[in-house]
Amino acid sequence: MTGFLHFIVLTDHFSLKTGREVLQKYQFNTKVAQHLFCLNCGVKSYYIPRSNPNGISINLNCVDQSSFDQIHIENFDGQNWEENAAKLAHLA
Repeated sequence: MTGFLHFIVLTDHFSLKTGREVLQKYQFNTKVAQHLFCLNCGVKSYYIPRSNPNGISINLNCVDQSSFDQIHIENFDGQNWEENAAKLAHLA
C-alpha cells in the first residue's frame, strides 16, 4: 500500500509550480499511465492515470486539505481493477 488517496482533476486545471527536475517517470503493464515519483524522497504526489488520460490523479495526502469544506472518499476495488475501471471515468 502506498497510502495514495486519488483526487482526480482535469489536466487543464493542474499546474506543477516547482520540482519537475526531481521527478522520475515510470510505466508498467500497458504503459498508458505515467507514474511520477520524487527522486529525493520517493513520494508519488501525482500521476496521469490509465483510467483518466485527460486527468491528473493527485495524492490527496500531498495537498493542504484545510482549503476544502469537506472531503468524500469513495472506496474502489483496485484488486479487480479491469472490472471496475469504468467507474472511474466520471471522476475527472
